Amino acid sequence: MKITIVGGGYVGLVTGACFADAGNEVTIVESDTKKAGMINEKTAPIYEPGLEPILGKTIGKNLRAELSYDSVRTSDLTFICVGTPANDDGSANLSFLESASRSIGTALQKPTGYHVVVVKSTVPPGTTGDLVRPAVLTAAHKKENDIGFAMNPEFLREGRAIEDFQNPDRIVIGSSSSMAGDRVADAYRRFQSPVVRTSLAAAEMIKYTSNAFLATKISFANEIGNICKELGIDVYEVMKGVGLDQRIGSKFLDAGAGFGGSCFPKDVSSLTILAERAGIDPQILRAVLAVNEQQPHRLVALLENRAGQISGKRIAVLGLAFKDNTDDVRDSRAIPVIRELLEKGARVAAFDPMAGPNMQKIFPSIEYAGSAADALLGADACLVMTEWPEFSRINHEFDGMKKRIIIEGRHILTCDGKEGICW
Repeated sequence: MKITIVGGGYVGLVTGACFADAGNEVTIVESDTKKAGMINEKTAPIYEPGLEPILGKTIGKNLRAELSYDSVRTSDLTFICVGTPANDDGSANLSFLESASRSIGTALQKPTGYHVVVVKSTVPPGTTGDLVRPAVLTAAHKKENDIGFAMNPEFLREGRAIEDFQNPDRIVIGSSSSMAGDRVADAYRRFQSPVVRTSLAAAEMIKYTSNAFLATKISFANEIGNICKELGIDVYEVMKGVGLDQRIGSKFLDAGAGFGGSCFPKDVSSLTILAERAGIDPQILRAVLAVNEQQPHRLVALLENRAGQISGKRIAVLGLAFKDNTDDVRDSRAIPVIRELLEKGARVAAFDPMAGPNMQKIFPSIEYAGSAADALLGADACLVMTEWPEFSRINHEFDGMKKRIIIEGRHILTCDGKEGICW
């Protein structure tokens, strides 16, 4: 099939690369000249394990990046993978989506055959039908059934996105017609997975609901962990017993510093706004966000309880990405921690295997160490914020600290003398 991907960011690049790896002819439309150039040079502009090898064997063969929308006219499918960041009020900003829809419509004024526009961006229910469809049809000067529309949410975990795309738990396809849905299903014919066919709005709601539920599990585990901390109980022993219940499951019950990233915070917030506008009081969703916002501050409070006043003290922060195996710092729980440390006058020495350059854009004045050992050298205390596997092997490096105060937010350390945020 001929596929166009609009947006060469995290979702778009992974989607395009995996579709090309499956034998399709794929064009990625990317407005950033530098990013498009990197892709065409077989260099991933993001860190994602397994991505560059796929680019290496598909770029120049059946995958390319372009600045224009010309490929849309001759494609069978166009996937919209642009960002939907949060507005100041927590709602989803759909301006990039609307702009992309108009550009796609303009390109489809003279299509070469039946075309399906597929929204893969995470959007509030109703967006594909009420915003994307009219924007495309108006710009294309087409009637209602001339172009097909579908919603195909992504369920990609950063750091494991290639695996998730190629071996999905399920493929959700919401469509405006069976013909449009069939076209999208055909694109996934090489991927073995249950296919769920729904309406456009239901597919959009499946994505929001999935992220909200996973975020709820995390905040619930953290709240139980906070209680366990005060009672002297190991929350990981508790959750091991709880997670073996098949009705509950063990995933996303790891208590710690909270969730971050490009999806959970903004999607739960957007769903909360959506509920309020519909006249529903989303009490659970608000509580999920409240617990998550409080967790990093509990980490700093624990630090002050152990180290006393931290003004002027060197505090090592290990881990800046919101999770391991990525350089993404969006809504990383390290951000509020570092901000509070600086507000209290601490000197921060930070290290992350991949995310240092991205965090430097937010905190340019703190020290960025070249290794965990360098960050720890002479430190009065250490906070561990990301579950990088290599942190579990740190041991003698802690001997370089001025004081051995080690507090972790991710339950990754194996050394002696550490304390967890809620265990």
